[in-house]
Amino acid sequence: MSEATATKPTDGATGMAGEGKAPRTARGERTLRRILDAALAEFGERGFAETSIVGITSRAKVALGTFYTYFDSKEALFAALVQDMSGKVRELVAPALAGASDALDGERRALAAYLQFVAEHKEVYRIVDEAEFVDPEGFRRHYETTASRIATRLKDGVDAGDLREADAKTREVWAWALMGMNVFLGLRFGVWSSEPPEHIAAEVNRMLSDGLKR
Repeated sequence: MSEATATKPTDGATGMAGEGKAPRTARGERTLRRILDAALAEFGERGFAETSIVGITSRAKVALGTFYTYFDSKEALFAALVQDMSGKVRELVAPALAGASDALDGERRALAAYLQFVAEHKEVYRIVDEAEFVDPEGFRRHYETTASRIATRLKDGVDAGDLREADAKTREVWAWALMGMNVFLGLRFGVWSSEPPEHIAAEVNRMLSDGLKR
């Protein structure tokens, strides 16, 4: 992607630490959350190359040694941050889908929630773009898992009779097309300008429902 806010610790934060370094206490989870939040701000403002571990720990108000309690390197933290942001999008969409009248209405709600998230976390785009080079496996996993979730929703829509019949490959094409559209809508209407998410999502929903033919 509402999704967990940038300052609220969640159970998902525990899995963001390096291997064998997951926090074992609630206090540890809060500390890890502060490091991730500080990293989001630092990487978003400065980019990967110009961000330092010292800058992150200073912003998080934790000791330098505390950083290494959870991560082995700046690269490891960056990879965890990409995973964390991907999880935030997932958590954001779930409540947005609640109450949807059909599959397309669900996609409208999901897009509106995503656009709102982007408007509040513009730095996400810079981080995800850099992930292609800093953490290529995480970059690919982020998009593959997102597309997989969309494809699952589309299958549910087909099964419910909301969408026309389509095999798995066709649903995969639909999912990647929807995801790509959403990504660039977020860039245009969430990062480059601030537009009412519901208005954008409603127009996209009309396009999906009616197509572009006269």
